Amino acid sequence: MSRILITSGPTRQYLDPVRYLTNGSSGRMGAALAAAALELGHKVLVVSGPVQVAYPAGVERIDIISTEDLLSVCRAEFPRCDGLIGAAAPCDYRPRRVESQKIAKTGQPLELLLVETPDVVATIGAEKQPGQWVVGFALETEDPRFRALVKMERKNCDLMVLNGPEAMNAEDNRVEVLARDGLSLAEFHGPKETVARGILRIIQERLVART
Repeated sequence: MSRILITSGPTRQYLDPVRYLTNGSSGRMGAALAAAALELGHKVLVVSGPVQVAYPAGVERIDIISTEDLLSVCRAEFPRCDGLIGAAAPCDYRPRRVESQKIAKTGQPLELLLVETPDVVATIGAEKQPGQWVVGFALETEDPRFRALVKMERKNCDLMVLNGPEAMNAEDNRVEVLARDGLSLAEFHGPKETVARGILRIIQERLVART
């Protein structure tokens, strides 16, 4: 039995007290992965952004808002886990300045200066210890396999799950699971629950069993 940390859902980067940058992640894939891991007898910690989906009974859950929150919790919890599945869709940019009051309309264009948020999976991948493993997700719209392989190397992931933008806020998904040597291990498509079981089966065989 392993203790698996699963990140799930979107993050929010606030512009002012009421407005924020985010994306369309629903948390369905994270919930499905959590259920599949529980079915295999693992302990599951879900670190989730704001979502409406229900996570399965039996998981430990920590709720976060921002990408910085997500990183902080993951760095604190990962040393007590055997592996990480990075299924969340963190917001990649934040405003350099967050206004303390609601930004008023002026009739003129509003310019935002954005800076990158920290890369959660890359940070955890760099900090993992012998015996620990990291599985990343890559959502790509251009040169998908090449970009996913580059991400896997840069983030020090053991496996990378490639999917597309149609996965966002959808009940179904289509993924390809890639190994470090570039080998395509499997493709799964259908309801996210079915896809999650396929992904967990590969994780079980290639990562959990070896440890």
